[in-house]
Amino acid sequence: MAGYDDRDGKIWMDGKLVEWREAKVHILTHALHYASSVFEGERCYNGKIFKSVEHSERLRRSGELLDMPLPYTVEEIEAAKKATLEANGLTDAYVRALAWRGAGEDMGVASSRNPIRVAVAVWSWGNYYGDAKFKGAKLDISKWKRPSPETIPSAAKASGLYMICTMSKHAAEAKGCSDAMMFDYRGYVAEATGANIFFVKDGEVHTPLPDAILNGITRQTVIGMLRDKGIKVHERYIEASELEGFEQCWLTGTAAEVTPVGRIGDYSFEVGALTREIATDYEKLVRA
Repeated sequence: MAGYDDRDGKIWMDGKLVEWREAKVHILTHALHYASSVFEGERCYNGKIFKSVEHSERLRRSGELLDMPLPYTVEEIEAAKKATLEANGLTDAYVRALAWRGAGEDMGVASSRNPIRVAVAVWSWGNYYGDAKFKGAKLDISKWKRPSPETIPSAAKASGLYMICTMSKHAAEAKGCSDAMMFDYRGYVAEATGANIFFVKDGEVHTPLPDAILNGITRQTVIGMLRDKGIKVHERYIEASELEGFEQCWLTGTAAEVTPVGRIGDYSFEVGALTREIATDYEKLVRA
């Protein structure tokens, strides 16, 4: 596969489709220096983006949280995603919508005079965790912690918040792991580097409260699915000491979908019946 900067196809940028290789920004783009950027990761199944409007709405909310009001409405973003998929001839694809402060009159921390730019790119993408989706992912435990919402806009899907995630995932991959689990600033279980986390014990499901992490759209979908099945879901603070007592574990996210976890550090988990059932049901839901 060619690098992401060297492919055939079209990318939607600032209201028009451009050639993939020509979708460029200037070196003094504000976002490159100060992380003034927000994004969405979405998946298109059989020609339909799952929860598309919710993603477009969150993109705009993320921009507002970064004092970066997007110049496009939800309806315009929806139309841009549809046009990009059609231009690339894709019906099953990953969709990346991105908004950022571009190059302009400002080149310091402040950037109110710089334009807010928006782009949409789409490409074919398989399982985020490869065969771990079937066998159970192996997770490292990150040394980095998710910060307090008093220090970052944790409800925004902002590019800068992923810096420690990248570092954590690199460290995990160096150890032969698929990903890393992170604790939050208080020491509670938080999430993986790009996915929310769930645990099973005695037929009930436990997942961290999203008060210092992103409340993922896939997370919310899976919680709804579980409750529709009559399965009790506890959204709560989870202590590190509890990991030993959980029987099953899985990750959720647009890229991850529903991925079982077989190990976190020294703790092992069964890829059990409930995990497989939710993964199968989610696959049916997104392709319905």
